[in-house]
Amino acid sequence: MEKRRENGRIVSKAISFLLNRITLIVLAVALVLFIGGRFEIASATQPNAELEIQKLASCYALGTDAIGRGNLLEGKNIYRDCFTQDAALTAIFPDGASETRYGTDSWADFVYSVFQGNGYTATQHLMGTINISVKSNQATMTSYLHATHKRSETSIDVANGTYEDKVVNINGRWKIRNRTLKLIDFLNLSSPTTTASSSTNARSTNSSPTLVRPNIPHLK
Repeated sequence: MEKRRENGRIVSKAISFLLNRITLIVLAVALVLFIGGRFEIASATQPNAELEIQKLASCYALGTDAIGRGNLLEGKNIYRDCFTQDAALTAIFPDGASETRYGTDSWADFVYSVFQGNGYTATQHLMGTINISVKSNQATMTSYLHATHKRSETSIDVANGTYEDKVVNINGRWKIRNRTLKLIDFLNLSSPTTTASSSTNARSTNSSPTLVRPNIPHLK
């Protein structure tokens, strides 16, 4: 009888030992899967966030070029997909002058007035060298601008600068809350008006770029 009890205690200890080991193994596997899952989610979410934020640069360019074609309503509709309702937008020109507007409709009206005031018939905004930093539901983005503004068949204004953006995620959608454009130049480039028989020197002189100050209306 005593031997049976001893064997029972040995079997019980063995079963308890095995159960403890199995429990530890299960916990270890669950922890690995959990950490691995979190890592995969983070790895997948970060690139997706950066891609969505990068699209905002193109969104703004498309809206601005719609306004450049004279379609103010289309430009306003596109802007609403790029920015928060309370967005603040600022442009700083090479001579230090600046303009700030709050809300996309106000900014669209400002852009339209500038384009119309300078007689632009079309524009093209190229975005590049985009750098994005994401932290939780907020991000920063910088991008380089090269913009062409068509005055006529022989004259364009060219602008270069950098956009500095603060971006937020609201209800799963990334939008720009603050945008500052710092222009480094704003030049007029015109085809020479001389005839084909004119000298090379005359052609070079007439086609030299000139720094121009765009006509910027001060909206109330």
